[in-house]
Amino acid sequence: VQLQASGGGLVQAGGSLRLSCAASGRTFSNYLMGWFRQAPGKEREFVAAITWRGDSTLYADSVKGRFTISGDDAKNTVYLQMNSLKPDDTAVYYCAANQALFIATMYQPRNMNYWGKGTQVTVSS
Repeated sequence: VQLQASGGGLVQAGGSLRLSCAASGRTFSNYLMGWFRQAPGKEREFVAAITWRGDSTLYADSVKGRFTISGDDAKNTVYLQMNSLKPDDTAVYYCAANQALFIATMYQPRNMNYWGKGTQVTVSS
């Protein structure tokens, strides 16, 4: 099972980036998918989550209205569109999969069954 995150980079404040998470090795149709981030010296925190069917999403308060999570079932890929980026968004971003039933379980990193390697997002002021 592999989750491959990509799309990070350096962007100025106010700019946009789109992260991708390609899933392989099994069928993720019954999984919850999400994004987390970890800034230097801080704990890993929840950013956004989606059911694989795409019928429910969840966002951290800090990104609501700026970030959008979506999925492409045919490509087995989940995306995180990040707009109006701020320097505080600077972190390594990780995608994760959780085999739980309830999307609220996505708030806690310890509930994840699979993690991808991170992709660095740096927002300059």
